[in-house]
Amino acid sequence: MDQIRIIGGTSLTGTVDVGGAKNAALPILAASLLGSGDCEIEYLPQVRDVSTMIKLLQLLGVTAQGQGGTITLNAKNVQSVEAPYELVKTMRASILSLGPLLARLGEAKVSLPGGCAIGTRPVNLHLKGLEMMGADIHVEHGYIEAKASRLRGTRIDLDFPTVTGTENLIMAACLAEGTTSLHNVAREPEIGDLCAFLGKRGAKIYGVGTDTISIEGVRELHGARHRVMPDRVEAGTYLMAGAITGGDVFVRGCVTDHMGGVLKKLQETGVELTEEPDGVRICRKGILRSVDVKTLPYPGFPTDLQAQMMALMSIADGTSVLTETIFEGRFLHVPELHRMGASIEVDGPHAVIKGKPSLTGAPVMASDLRASAGLVLAGLAAEGETVISRVYHLDRGYERLEEKFGALGANIRRVREVL
Repeated sequence: MDQIRIIGGTSLTGTVDVGGAKNAALPILAASLLGSGDCEIEYLPQVRDVSTMIKLLQLLGVTAQGQGGTITLNAKNVQSVEAPYELVKTMRASILSLGPLLARLGEAKVSLPGGCAIGTRPVNLHLKGLEMMGADIHVEHGYIEAKASRLRGTRIDLDFPTVTGTENLIMAACLAEGTTSLHNVAREPEIGDLCAFLGKRGAKIYGVGTDTISIEGVRELHGARHRVMPDRVEAGTYLMAGAITGGDVFVRGCVTDHMGGVLKKLQETGVELTEEPDGVRICRKGILRSVDVKTLPYPGFPTDLQAQMMALMSIADGTSVLTETIFEGRFLHVPELHRMGASIEVDGPHAVIKGKPSLTGAPVMASDLRASAGLVLAGLAAEGETVISRVYHLDRGYERLEEKFGALGANIRRVREVL
């Protein structure tokens, strides 16, 4: 297994490029199942979750050609309806194959998802919506088994604005008979990117970006070419890396319209942010000020940047309260930050952080994808060496992170763990 070793204390300077958004790429790839035409997808991030999704599609019968960040998919000969546990266990987003398979083939057998240990994240909202569209669904032996001769459009009111649930139901509704209206949907930019791709393929989707989306079903979608949006979580991670190291970093590809409450909170810490046509520059010259943060559905502060923000607040002046409202198990990185000298007390969904002048390097272990990034940021700012184990979590969502930080001046390298 790989480890990442960091000797902290260097102020990051320079320009870093944001890659394609993993959380946009995954549903777009799954949406290739909805028709038989060639789908050319550009700006794909070269991360493990994307390669896992492509493997799943190939297992279902999708042809995949291309290399690097561009791939052409064709689902003309898809016959298999089963997404097996062996693949789904490594990536929760595999559940996104459920809606397209059911809509296209009338049947789907998808393993209950696995992935990061950051809460239960039940799929009941997905299943409830599909049942309202006429699907017959059973959960047996760890698999979701769904059947429907053809889904029917209807009104669906979501109990919570679930992102993957919204995406699954939008994709299923594209081929349903009649009109489907989805209410209280998630509004994340990645959903807008999925809808843009589906629209290019002939889907009729209205209300994108609002909390109500309507879809007029069609018989089949054709092929299309699409470029995946930049990754706003990756962009936020780089901005916080510049802030935590007292650096001067230009994040090229950071789209300010996608950043929601992130830029506002960073400005409250005292850093300088400069918006430019092709990105955002962050510069920190003084001490960091503590700020309170609550994770919320978009356009609020994203849960996927909570661990990185916690690392930042651990060296801020004063006391901050970080409240996690999306996933109940997303404080697993706190004990690891304790090992680095952070002062954090957890009380249910709240983490009270008393900032310290500095952290100290230590051996730590990543628990999930975004926790990994938080530990990397802490290591960049810490005195001495930090060794992060289980970085396979990091590889699920960040492409060449250590290389990009190294180009900004960080003393960081990937090594094989010595057992």
